[in-house]
Amino acid sequence: MSNDRRAVNNPSRYLTLRIFVIVCFAAIAAKLFYIQIVDPKYKASADSNVLRYEVQYPPRGEILDRNGQFLVQSKEAYDLMVVPHDVMPFDTALMASILGTTNDDIAQQIEKARRYSPYQASVVYKLLTKQTKLRLEEMSLPGFYLTYRTVRSYPRNVAGNLLGYIGEVSDKTVADDPYYHPGDYIGMSGIEQAYEDVLRGKKGVKINMVDVRGVSRGSYRDGMYDTIPEVGPSITCTIDANLQAFGEELMAGKVGSIVAIEPSTGEILMMVSSPTYNPDELVGSQRGNNYMKLVDNKRMPLFNRAVMASYPPGSTFKLINGLIGLQEGAFTTETRYPCHNGYHNGKLTVKCHTHPSPLMVTEAVQMSCNSYFCYAFRAILDNRRYKGGVREGFDTWRKYVNSFGFGRKLDSDFPGELRGNVPSPAYYDRKYRGQWNSLTIISLAIGQGEMGCTPMQMANLAATVANRGYYYIPHVVKAIEGRDSIDRRFYERHTTLVDRAWFDPIVEGMHRAVSAPGGTAGIARIDGIDVCGKTGTAQNPHGPDHSTFLCFAPRNNPRIAISVYVENGGFGATIAAPIASLLVEKYLTGDVKRKDLVQYVESKTINYPAYAH
Repeated sequence: MSNDRRAVNNPSRYLTLRIFVIVCFAAIAAKLFYIQIVDPKYKASADSNVLRYEVQYPPRGEILDRNGQFLVQSKEAYDLMVVPHDVMPFDTALMASILGTTNDDIAQQIEKARRYSPYQASVVYKLLTKQTKLRLEEMSLPGFYLTYRTVRSYPRNVAGNLLGYIGEVSDKTVADDPYYHPGDYIGMSGIEQAYEDVLRGKKGVKINMVDVRGVSRGSYRDGMYDTIPEVGPSITCTIDANLQAFGEELMAGKVGSIVAIEPSTGEILMMVSSPTYNPDELVGSQRGNNYMKLVDNKRMPLFNRAVMASYPPGSTFKLINGLIGLQEGAFTTETRYPCHNGYHNGKLTVKCHTHPSPLMVTEAVQMSCNSYFCYAFRAILDNRRYKGGVREGFDTWRKYVNSFGFGRKLDSDFPGELRGNVPSPAYYDRKYRGQWNSLTIISLAIGQGEMGCTPMQMANLAATVANRGYYYIPHVVKAIEGRDSIDRRFYERHTTLVDRAWFDPIVEGMHRAVSAPGGTAGIARIDGIDVCGKTGTAQNPHGPDHSTFLCFAPRNNPRIAISVYVENGGFGATIAAPIASLLVEKYLTGDVKRKDLVQYVESKTINYPAYAH
């Protein structure tokens, strides 16, 4: 017997089935009533085909220098958007005239947007001025609308590499991060990149009703579902804008870098990479053309040498070898080593300039004696206390060097920071097939050979010596609006493996290098200010030697530590030392009295055959 026949012959079961069917239909009807009449969310969803969701972009956060001067601000701009499905015939020639483009280009942009999505909005022309916006609004343009954006402006026109620039997001970024959509902008370098999640703020959305012709009919439900964009917090960076501008002026016509640090905090007071560029060139409708010119420039103005270039430190590195030797007891402050115009061992000669001989460590720093530090380096590596011989000695030396921040990233807040290079025993095993000793790698004694470091690491060395053995991680942001503090790691003290007491004879040698007769850095002397400095002439197999100099001042309670590196500049005292001295004077006194020295530095333009166009 079928189920239907059984249900008919059983009245109670039939009644139950009827009640069940009625209840189900009643539930469905009630749900439909709630969806269509009561709940506004579903009404909004039903209306989605006549609603336009316009992203509201917030102004990016502004950037100020340590004294409150604006370095980066935002100004008004507009993007022209298109929903290809809604486009209707319009005066293409008039639009092309307003935009300064061609009919064909407009057609191509619309077709490109159509391929992305016929129904979603796409950017077709970016960063238009307010005047252009007003002229476009006078036209009847179904399917098009304008979105408010901001572009960056640079009141001081300095620190292009440090501040960085913004550009359109890549397809990979869009795929990896749901916050971004095609046509959005993102920090591409410098502070703009490092603090992108802060500066970008938070997007909002505005929901407009549009008719079938794509014409706006006002805000949906009086803006009930709109969200307001949140302006990006402002950032106060550690840079002194006046010092930065003066540094860029002194480095004009030269290739290299300057980094200055406040020793007591690790705050970067200036970061010059030369040649630099005008940050305003990477804003607006000509941004693409200007960017390609910068990319094609053989001197690489977009390359931030301060953190991305690796150089041999040259004689400035002697400071570390002196400190390690004293700490390890390889020699004492009274130990004397000879110099006969260089270090001589068999057929090997490391040349040196003429000066009194023999020397103690303080005098060796003062006169930058190559011979002294060759003896000192070998004394460290060949120390009899190392049962493992030269290999153990080298491992010990390398740990000390690492403790000064070399051979590893300093963990600053700046993107693209290099590690530099401190060679390992394994490297020399491969290079010399295990047959090497302290004499084989003697070039490390004077900061040559395989040693490589960034200008920021050299400035950090100056800050470490100024502090007599410790440093704070260099950083470029001082404060963020709305936050009590910056990252905790920038407040932590990093101590080297050298005891504080051993810094005194090294600092004395640096002071004599500037202030005493026979010192290599007399050109850096400043009346009334105790400057402690160390010159360096870094050998360059590709051309003239590089000029480098690091210093700090005053000697006690130092306020600034600085490193200058000028490619192909010759001796350290030739160009790097006077640049550093002028910047120290500027920062500590607020003015520069030695106008003749400024003229000397500015007249020193250097021919760079390796960078020739």
